Amino acid sequence: MRVFVTGASGFVGSAIVNELITSGHQVLGLARSDSSAQKIIKAGAQVHRGDLDDLESVQKGAAECEAVIHTGFNHDFSKFKANCEADRQVIGALAATLKGSDRPLIITSGIGLINIGRTVTEDDAPPVSSDVMPRVATEEAANAAAAEGVKVYIVRLPPTTHGEGDHGFVPMIIDIAKAKGESVFINEGKNPWPAVHRFDAAVLYRLIAEQQPQQQVYHAVAEEGIPFRDIAEAIGHGLHLPTTSRSGKDAEAHFGWFTHFASLGCPASSAKTRHTLGWQPAQPSLLEDLAFASYF
Repeated sequence: MRVFVTGASGFVGSAIVNELITSGHQVLGLARSDSSAQKIIKAGAQVHRGDLDDLESVQKGAAECEAVIHTGFNHDFSKFKANCEADRQVIGALAATLKGSDRPLIITSGIGLINIGRTVTEDDAPPVSSDVMPRVATEEAANAAAAEGVKVYIVRLPPTTHGEGDHGFVPMIIDIAKAKGESVFINEGKNPWPAVHRFDAAVLYRLIAEQQPQQQVYHAVAEEGIPFRDIAEAIGHGLHLPTTSRSGKDAEAHFGWFTHFASLGCPASSAKTRHTLGWQPAQPSLLEDLAFASYF
């Protein structure tokens, strides 16, 4: 199978590229820069020069392949809403290219969209619209594509997809702790964060592309919910800094714009995902990963 991958040189996308090639598939990776192109070539994939802002280039890449995995996203939080709407446009363009065929489109969403006071399952949908929570635009676009007959799948990643080279939420928390001189959790720190290693997530994307089952939504969740306090304590240990609780204004002063995420509690199950695909995470846990010096 030849697979078009957006975000092919990124943290998750590069793991998917390696997983697909190792399993005998061919990969066409989207690259907007020479450095990204070199990473893709080094991984053994072919390069398609283009940009997520150039929808025609994205459609050309999709047209050349038997499946599409979309992991590319602009994570500049200063223009988050605009980036989410741009993702809607990219998914729409990919869907338009695949419409009328049996070729699958696998897109990337987030567990954090669904914070409903209980363990989230694959059957749950975001309880709000993109007008309230911009990132919902991704799943709205996927559902619109499905309504048009496109074979579309949604992979929800947890708040932390970890591993060597991580540049997501955990490194952000580490940077805040370094700057403030302490590692902090909010109140009792019981709010649970689900997690997955990027190599385990990559296997999940591959299995969907290969099996193309009836189920539409999948959870890349290896650990259903790690108390945020445990994460903060592991960071404090790794940085040799005190770990302490903060609440209210003190928590906001420590975390700033990240306060919402530091207080997020969204335990999630992957039971249906594992049953449908036979997916079995095998990589180190988040806390095991945090024991390695590469994070610090």
